[in-house]
Amino acid sequence: MTSVSTTELLADIADSLATILPEQRWFAGKGRPVRAVLPVRATDLAGADPRLVHAVVEVDQGEHPRDRYQLLLGVRGELPESLGHAWVAAAGDHAVYQAVHDPELTTVLLELMTRGAEVEGLRFATEPGVTLDTEQRSRPIGGEQSNTSLIYGQTYILKLFRKVAAGHSPDLELHRALASVGCPHIATPLGSIEGPLSRDGGEPAAYGMLTEYLRNAADGWAMATASVRDLLAEHFVTEGAPGSVEHTDPADAGGDFASEAHRLGQAVATVHIDLALALGSAAAPPGYLDTLAEGMHRRLGSVLGQVPELSPYRDALREAFDEVRELRGPVPVQRVHGDLHLGQALRSVTGWVLIDFEGEPMVPLAARVAPSSVLRDVAGMLRSFDYAANHLPLGETDTEYRAATAQAWTTRNQNAFCDGYAQVGADPREQAVLLRALELDKAVYEVGYEYANRPLWLPIPLAAVARLTG
Repeated sequence: MTSVSTTELLADIADSLATILPEQRWFAGKGRPVRAVLPVRATDLAGADPRLVHAVVEVDQGEHPRDRYQLLLGVRGELPESLGHAWVAAAGDHAVYQAVHDPELTTVLLELMTRGAEVEGLRFATEPGVTLDTEQRSRPIGGEQSNTSLIYGQTYILKLFRKVAAGHSPDLELHRALASVGCPHIATPLGSIEGPLSRDGGEPAAYGMLTEYLRNAADGWAMATASVRDLLAEHFVTEGAPGSVEHTDPADAGGDFASEAHRLGQAVATVHIDLALALGSAAAPPGYLDTLAEGMHRRLGSVLGQVPELSPYRDALREAFDEVRELRGPVPVQRVHGDLHLGQALRSVTGWVLIDFEGEPMVPLAARVAPSSVLRDVAGMLRSFDYAANHLPLGETDTEYRAATAQAWTTRNQNAFCDGYAQVGADPREQAVLLRALELDKAVYEVGYEYANRPLWLPIPLAAVARLTG
């Protein structure tokens, strides 16, 4: 099989890839037919049997530009039963499979980083002063939406960027910037995989980022929703009958989250200050607020055309967005996280850590790396608290009690987060007009998303819009 070139290999399995790729969680083109899968580049990284092939393919779905995806393919004469679930296709008398599930092959990636190897333009490197243990075996993490991450032992985690585009990765760039100023609220960057998108060269792309693995870290979303469940449970062990709108005080519940929300606010403010220190900040250029407001109106118009339930709030939303244009005084802008919510925060034994600095996956790279107000991140986190309080349990019959309890939890934790932020940076509530507009803009986006993807969740952002415009 080694005599078969990587280009021939991809051509042999192209039809199978057209079937398998839409089934992957990280595939961005779901709902649109795949016309063809076209090879862009393919590189042998190691071995004859098993063989490791790094590939980039372009998916033709009738739109331009076409999306490009990174694949790690393993090739074996005999596929072990343990790897049967990773099957992709047969190529001659060999099996081709997804190599992220094969720890024998993924160890090669660490070895190449350790050597600082370059293979047909693909550059594998460690960060300055880093020495890796190449004996660690990997396992993939389940549940990721847009990337694939491999945990090596209990030491490292390698994020493989699945949808790739020319340009530097904001995730890798911001991790390096924050590490350069000693920010304590990130996982330490350890290595990278970068290189051109095609064999012909051109602008480089980021393929992977290796960081320390935070063992025993808890996911912020899981912690917050557990707190909400604890609070709801308090109601059913008290003497008050279900149906009363007198909710349990979140401060008295066993799983109160407010102290963690406060610490999270401090961590986010620290990250913002460190990003400004590493990469700079400045007053927004002339026209920034007009452009910001125009974007909000544009999104609103698009969602109004799809979701009639948003119509009663049309005028109030437009007024809130227009108020942004009238703001006076300098508006500081800088690099920010760009997609901040509770799922992007991990609680380690030493404190909160922010992850996934890639920004909104559906937003063009140029917009993701453009300087912005830190209030965009704050607004994202405030919306995340509202989601944590309201998304579970859906279908609750005691709706009055549940709504009152959810609002009490949300308010308490949003205030705790802002209090913590204000202890380190400027109080975000002092810029109430801009913060409110950014929250509403995020909620409008959520209305459109839930309408298209999770209709049962649509009442959550609609209720937020009603509350914020009321």
